[in-house]
Amino acid sequence: MQRRQFMKHLGTGALASAPAIQYAYNSNVIQELRQYRSDQDITDDETFWHWVRQAYTITPGLINLNNAGVSPQTRRVQEAEIRYIEFSNETPSHYMWKVINKNREPIRQQLAQLCGASQEEVAINRNATEALDTIIFGLDLRKGDEVVACKQDYPLMIHAWNQRSQREGIELKWVDLKMPIEDEDAIIQAYTSLFTSRTKVVHLTHMINWTGQILPVKKIAAIAKERGIKVVVDAAHSFAQIDFKLADLGADYAGVSLHKWLCAPFGTGLLYVKKENIADLWPLFPTDKPKSDDIRKFENLGTRSTAAEMAIGHAIEFHELIGASRKAARLQYLKSYWVEKALEIPQFRLYTSLNPQFGGAIVCCGLEGMTYVDLFNDLLRYHRIHTSPVKWDGVEGLRITPNVYTSLKELDKLVEALKILAATVKR
Repeated sequence: MQRRQFMKHLGTGALASAPAIQYAYNSNVIQELRQYRSDQDITDDETFWHWVRQAYTITPGLINLNNAGVSPQTRRVQEAEIRYIEFSNETPSHYMWKVINKNREPIRQQLAQLCGASQEEVAINRNATEALDTIIFGLDLRKGDEVVACKQDYPLMIHAWNQRSQREGIELKWVDLKMPIEDEDAIIQAYTSLFTSRTKVVHLTHMINWTGQILPVKKIAAIAKERGIKVVVDAAHSFAQIDFKLADLGADYAGVSLHKWLCAPFGTGLLYVKKENIADLWPLFPTDKPKSDDIRKFENLGTRSTAAEMAIGHAIEFHELIGASRKAARLQYLKSYWVEKALEIPQFRLYTSLNPQFGGAIVCCGLEGMTYVDLFNDLLRYHRIHTSPVKWDGVEGLRITPNVYTSLKELDKLVEALKILAATVKR
């Protein structure tokens, strides 16, 4: 696209909602996907998902089944970010800060719509860790105040709470979940039984990264709110994987990594703070008005990757083209497709619920008689299948996570590889 056209789009602030960069390759994919009605059930329509796959840059010789760590971006998102980088580098302090950066508000508005929140409640940052650290270290807590969290929460969040405890005398009370668990009342009881008159905060991981276990966050949050307890939600893996609105969970605060299931650029994230809580939450990076009720006080990071942030809009566009509910249904379909076949292998062990209410697309599994490390290494070495070995506080296994671009043929190869490896295990 010529500079004049590019500048025109930048000047109108339309870059996020009406991308200025058009590529013939991407246009063909978009054109094919738009032929489907938005209400059309395409869960097992392999033609539709074939076109989705064409939007990504896939390595033919390696099957990527570790999308939970970080997901790839579509070609459109990659090319958009590169173009913003090139444009910024012509005169960084002018184009990056004074031209491109004006489009932060349209991006914020798009993210707010995904969250079901006001754009005055959404800050753009680098990842869920930064967002949740902003919350954890920004809350006014005193010695003796209690925080309820879970031993299976993300390690960096556990470390953050432990640091506050060590420095300030905050008391931590830990839930210990034996996963998979499909008893909603038992999960709720595990958290609420630890609430006391001194409990100030409950930290809830919507989808636990180790096994894909889904927690009934909304119901736990409702009980917490009745007792005046603030609710912090880690939605790093649930956001853009399952169909929900962040604001509907009853969270006071939440953190999201956009480079996971939204497939936005690496190092992009979202902080959600309910409007009434903004003024009382201290920013992680200092500002001249730390008690302001403006959500933008949490974006005082300094020089950042403006190009990555601007390309978020292109990721949102593709996510909405598929449709949140259709995407969630497809991910559950892929999960069930391969797991149900793998369950026919005598040595196969499953540590994730197949019930969509309690388990996401993330699957934790293993082969009896084989260590999770050996299973990880052999799948990669002999079958060119990339997964993720996990071990954390009672959880030990192999994490396998397809994404919307994953084909059924690839999942068939996974099951066949598991059968081959299982046959080598002495019983």
